[in-house]
Amino acid sequence: MSQAIPISQQVLDALKQVSTATITSQLFKLGYRQQFLVGLTALNAQLSAFAGEAYTLRFIPSREDKDWDLSDLAKRGDNNMQWEAVEALAPGQVLVIDSRNDTRAASAGNILVYRMMLKGAAAVVTDGAFRDGHEIGEIPIAAYCRGNTATTRPAFLRAVDVQLPIGCADVAVYPGDIIAGDRDGVVVIPRHEAEKVAGMALLQEERERFSFQKIKAGAPLWGNFPMNEETKKEFDTWRAKQAATQTEHSDE
Repeated sequence: MSQAIPISQQVLDALKQVSTATITSQLFKLGYRQQFLVGLTALNAQLSAFAGEAYTLRFIPSREDKDWDLSDLAKRGDNNMQWEAVEALAPGQVLVIDSRNDTRAASAGNILVYRMMLKGAAAVVTDGAFRDGHEIGEIPIAAYCRGNTATTRPAFLRAVDVQLPIGCADVAVYPGDIIAGDRDGVVVIPRHEAEKVAGMALLQEERERFSFQKIKAGAPLWGNFPMNEETKKEFDTWRAKQAATQTEHSDE
């Protein structure tokens, strides 16, 4: 889907307010079976949720004649694509790295991640491993990975292209898709579905807050989670009262 489809800040802000579980539920209703990046964890669980546009980077297996230039470790052969990806990031974007689910070598280390933070990236996501994991966990940027390693990237991985479709944790990611994350993980939202998903997800969470209040008070699951028609009417009345109360407070 074309990146030309505009995504407003209002949509991104809405996606930050809902959980990845809620987003996946709404995507499932739209026919998307699995958009959650299973097996990835946040290195800094204290950060707030994020949502941003995907910028993709793809790795392939490294090879001795391409990546093992031991005479010039700073150059690492002729492979500068990883640096190019970091420097190309725009504020609010999410670097999504296809590391082939390979945790033997690092997808990035603390210096590259710090640079992403300075450039205003919303997050960095890999289905491989990071090195310097404890230091990355202290950098104020959302970072998700499958594991931690001390092994340098060229030992097993070579960056080959950016801004092409990739697979991350066995989920297809297209440049410009919307990536959302929270403490539980990361989900990929097809760009053309983002506005619809955001609206439906906000309503779902509002309904679930109402249902949870009833269940905490002793109501059964049946008819309350999910709601039957009677409970939906009760919710609509409750919602209208909430809106009226907020309006009164704003006028004071």
